[in-house]
Amino acid sequence: MRWGAGLLAGGLGLIMLAIDQLIKIASVAYLEPGRRVPLVGDLLGLNLIRNPGAAFGMGADSTIVFSIFAIVATIGCLVALTRISETSHAVVVGLLLGGITGNLMDRIFEPPAPLHGHVIDMFQVPNFAIFNWADICITVAAGLIIISGLVAEVGERKKAKAS
Repeated sequence: MRWGAGLLAGGLGLIMLAIDQLIKIASVAYLEPGRRVPLVGDLLGLNLIRNPGAAFGMGADSTIVFSIFAIVATIGCLVALTRISETSHAVVVGLLLGGITGNLMDRIFEPPAPLHGHVIDMFQVPNFAIFNWADICITVAAGLIIISGLVAEVGERKKAKAS
């Protein structure tokens, strides 16, 4: 099961990375920067931007720090591939791997320079940062980690009460 979970995580990571990169390629090819295209009325639209920072453009002068952090996190995910044994952990690691590497690809290969590249974002919802598929993967993985932690805590409390 151990290698199976690692293969699942790696495969999911590659699929998420491919989806992210395809969406970014299409966005750059077909969207005009700064011009919103509605998809679901005012709820969801496409709006191409190049983000030098993190969410909401914070840390625009710290692109190299985000790049280094993403490299370290990618290495951590790759190491985790060899150690995970549960399917739920494989899904989390796969989502993290795909999301982190999706944004890292932009940091490495997009202008203005390697490790200083701006991340391509395109999904826009009201009153929130513009984001991309990689960001969705990372956020879903974080949510799954929180949920699994809460479920484990509830299980531990039930076990403690029963004893």
